[in-house]
Amino acid sequence: MRCVFNILILMSCFTLFACSNASAESITFGNVQIKVKGNAYKLEYADTFERRAKGLMNRNVLCDTCGMLFKFDSAKVAGFWMKDTLIPLDIAFVRSDGTITDIKNMRALDLKSTTSSEAVLYAWEMNKGWFAANNIKVGDNVAICSVY
Repeated sequence: MRCVFNILILMSCFTLFACSNASAESITFGNVQIKVKGNAYKLEYADTFERRAKGLMNRNVLCDTCGMLFKFDSAKVAGFWMKDTLIPLDIAFVRSDGTITDIKNMRALDLKSTTSSEAVLYAWEMNKGWFAANNIKVGDNVAICSVY
């Protein structure tokens, strides 16, 4: 009888694990269009806790013009790590007025936190080197055009 009970507990744990993984994998992202220096960019939009937690994790590739904009519930000093993120990225931290405060490099799978230097409302991730290649710098202004 005890063996049957242990098997039932094990099956319940497996079911809970499978359901939690399925829900984490099924997170979908909306899109947002932003403008910087007169150029428009369509990004995935992480505007909820679950979407921010998932971010760009477990992706093998990110297209040249693809990226993600994270929006926090309120302005804060933000920190990001690269757990389960397989692609090296650059991150731009953006204040609520749209000003880019920092652009930092992040290594794939790095558990070290990369933080903003001041309170920000947004973080914008792109492939490593993308901001430099597109002449986007600290002090530039980001405008949110539309969310869809």
